[in-house]
Amino acid sequence: VQLQASGGGLVQAGGSLRLSCAASGRTFSNYVMGWFRQAPVKERELVATIGWSGGITSYGDSVKGRFTASRDNAANTLYLQMNSLKPDDTAVYYCAAQRTYDSTWDTWGQETLVTVSS
Repeated sequence: VQLQASGGGLVQAGGSLRLSCAASGRTFSNYVMGWFRQAPVKERELVATIGWSGGITSYGDSVKGRFTASRDNAANTLYLQMNSLKPDDTAVYYCAAQRTYDSTWDTWGQETLVTVSS
């Protein structure tokens, strides 16, 4: 599967953005999907994961209650709704795919930059 993230931009603190990740190639619904981010001089952080049908999601502690991952398998698209954004959310965001929860994240999309101003 090939992945292309989009939707990043500049937003004020407290605002919202929705990221999208368009998938092509192999069957999108065969993959567990994830959102990651990496801020300058910080390690890459797992933001959210979502299961094959979208019914199971998990979130990093720093975004719980503010971010929501969803997917539309018919449209081959993954989403990340980000609300109540904070300057600490500033990072490049990536979408990624894995076959199962125990496998490696073996497919990565291009990043999209999110900048939150204070």
